[in-house]
Amino acid sequence: MQATDSGHPPPADAARPAFDDLPLHPRLHETLKQLGYQTMTPIQAASLPLTLAGRDLIAQAKTGSGKTAAFALPLLTSLNPRRFAVQALVLCPTRELAEQVAKEIRRLARFTDNIKVLSLVGGTPIGPQRASLEHGAHIVVGTPGRILDHLERGSLDLDAVNTLVLDEADRMLDMGFHDDIVYVAQQCPLQRQTLLFSATYPAGIAELAQRFLDRPEEVKLAEQHSGSKIRQRFYEVKHEERLAAVATLLKHYRPVSTLAFCNTRQQCRDLVELLQAQGFHALTLHGDMEQRERDQVLIQFANRSCSVLVATDVAARGLDIAQLEAVINVDVTPDPEVHTHRIGRTGRADEDGWALSLCSPRDRRRVDTIAHVTGIAPEWHTLGSLQGGDETPLVPPMVTLQILGGRKEKIRPGDVLGALTAELPGSRQFTREQVGKITVTEQSTYVAVARDMAADAVHKLATGKVKGKQVKVRALED
Repeated sequence: MQATDSGHPPPADAARPAFDDLPLHPRLHETLKQLGYQTMTPIQAASLPLTLAGRDLIAQAKTGSGKTAAFALPLLTSLNPRRFAVQALVLCPTRELAEQVAKEIRRLARFTDNIKVLSLVGGTPIGPQRASLEHGAHIVVGTPGRILDHLERGSLDLDAVNTLVLDEADRMLDMGFHDDIVYVAQQCPLQRQTLLFSATYPAGIAELAQRFLDRPEEVKLAEQHSGSKIRQRFYEVKHEERLAAVATLLKHYRPVSTLAFCNTRQQCRDLVELLQAQGFHALTLHGDMEQRERDQVLIQFANRSCSVLVATDVAARGLDIAQLEAVINVDVTPDPEVHTHRIGRTGRADEDGWALSLCSPRDRRRVDTIAHVTGIAPEWHTLGSLQGGDETPLVPPMVTLQILGGRKEKIRPGDVLGALTAELPGSRQFTREQVGKITVTEQSTYVAVARDMAADAVHKLATGKVKGKQVKVRALED
């Protein structure tokens, strides 16, 4: 089976077109087989015949749709491994997405040992990136701000670029990167292939396409979710009661992981404060955060050691969290496409999910528009029907531990797992099932452990050794 952007293979579907039918290098075909890529996702089947033929493209695609392979395969096909110059540039809105995309391109580029993929993102020192560029790179994946920095310093040359990819272009526009995108695109040769991927189609997308794409093909696949997997309910509440209503929903439905959408940063902060005061493990994601803080919040939520992540659309777009039980719309969005994109984060793979929307009386028209566009019959409920919910604190199953030391110290996930599962006198024995996701960053390593084992895990790591050295470790909690 083929891995999606999130790394989880979709169900096999014999009716889907096969990668074997594409005009790819034989060694690339072999790599696809080794990685488990057999049949194409809808966005791949619709776009790859066009892009491999050299056409410019505007495609509607979201994280988890297989879009990375949809643009990675054509750029790898047109690459000359013997020419050490930047021949492909992929712009992404966030560091997390850029690093995820770079990792997937490296996997697909294994058909030749000579292709170098470099990630240029903010939140990390620029010096090592400049040194890497001096040694040459074929493909650069980066965020607009950091790419702009390198262009202004003269450390990045785009004269050889033959493929420019704008990934999650709508989100880059939301984040204020329009002028940066324009500047970067202008530094690329006019004779190139440009591929634009966007989950929604705001006016700015049409402007970018008209300005930088040459007679592009358009691929717009309707985003559909199985009604049996995503169960939508709408609750009418007074405007001033929405934040308290979120706590009521959480106590009734008791999801392990919930993504709550607010319209403003201040509303995010207010909701997190209310939830934390009631004993919920809640964190927020917003644009004012430093990169290290943002990384820690995302890691805790992905590790299932945070029950509720509160975010705006701009901050949350691009997130692809496995096993997300519920999405709560604290405000109903006026855009049906945004609503569909929000709720599509739950009910993935074989999981069921709740999509719960809070609506003030004046927002009824928004719900009517969503119902008309998406073809649903809104299921209305009252908060009164949820009274008497379980008042037991909603506690996440895992705790995330932070180990000081990461890639710089050459720590690998296996080193941490080995330290936790090692048999030591006087220490509790950990099983593999009690250890969750392990994430290694430049300076820190994060590991999720079962909550009832957290204190023992901290003690074992602090008194034992990781990669032959003692380390400092602490539990990340609210």
